[in-house]
Amino acid sequence: MNDKSPEGTQPLTNSVIADEQQPTVITPEPEDTGRRLDAVLAAHIDDFSRNRLQALIRAGQVQIGQRTVLEPKYRVCAGDTITLIVPEPEDAEPQPEDIPLNIVFEDDDLIVVDKPAGLVVHPGAGNPTGTLVNALIHHCGSSLSGIGGVKRPGIVHRIDKDTTGLLVVAKNDMAHQGLAAQFADHGKTGPLERAYKALVWGAPTAPKGTVDANLARSTANRQKISVLKTGGRHAITHWQVQERFGPQDAAPVASLIECRLETGRTHQIRVHMSHIGNPLIGDMDYGSGFRTKYNKFQEPLKTQLADFKRQALHAGLLAFAHPRTQEFMKFESELPADFAGILQSLRKI
Repeated sequence: MNDKSPEGTQPLTNSVIADEQQPTVITPEPEDTGRRLDAVLAAHIDDFSRNRLQALIRAGQVQIGQRTVLEPKYRVCAGDTITLIVPEPEDAEPQPEDIPLNIVFEDDDLIVVDKPAGLVVHPGAGNPTGTLVNALIHHCGSSLSGIGGVKRPGIVHRIDKDTTGLLVVAKNDMAHQGLAAQFADHGKTGPLERAYKALVWGAPTAPKGTVDANLARSTANRQKISVLKTGGRHAITHWQVQERFGPQDAAPVASLIECRLETGRTHQIRVHMSHIGNPLIGDMDYGSGFRTKYNKFQEPLKTQLADFKRQALHAGLLAFAHPRTQEFMKFESELPADFAGILQSLRKI
């Protein structure tokens, strides 16, 4: 029997990977061939830094086919199947916190909430408490689904901390499985609908369009997302201009756009709109160069913009089939007051 292993690997029988842990399986894209293993993992997985992925590789948590790879510099080959298994988090379980919730709908299976700006969805680095999950545990008690993991009980989808609007949370495993399947489909064949209102600088020349641009963690700043010509994760955003703002004899200074996602990537709308030259108002990560425009406006718009310290993005429409009854459920959320105030002022330009 030939027991030799490729450089940087060891036989699967010596793997430290626990059988009970849930794997993430990645099929590399053709352009991944020849790239370092840690770089390929970083391009396909948003939740971990490259340093964290390197540590997981060295700890024996990554397999190529039937062998455990121990070297981050391993070069990915055509046909490789990569399996990553992340150990269960050692952090303490989130504790219930009496945080007010704007509940739009609730039954025995699910709860729909209208999230305010500033509320993080689940605990993570820098936000161990004070999250939507902490509030839900207080409200729902032990009924929350555990499929999302210890730190994300019941969470089916997320929106950014400073994005406002609608989320649905599962209260049991049946609901979690049914809703997760719909979100994974992104409405391509099923009933799921998600629409966002975005206030952006300027306006696209066309009335509607699609951004099809792959996304990945920025190598310069792991907190940001970048558009890649090759590699990364496939991302598609459909947009439609609803209003343009500014003098009739001049180019629009801003516009209200509806965005619908065909994929659900981190910061997708924010990065895609910036990519086409129309970053979101208030977005200091992807549109900081536009902040100087504030001084060109008259009051009260000038002050409204200066005080608006988040991206102007609102998850205003959410529709899905109830996982138990299959009833079509549709919810709409009004714009928050600060967003609506800027919108009204822009209409007066």
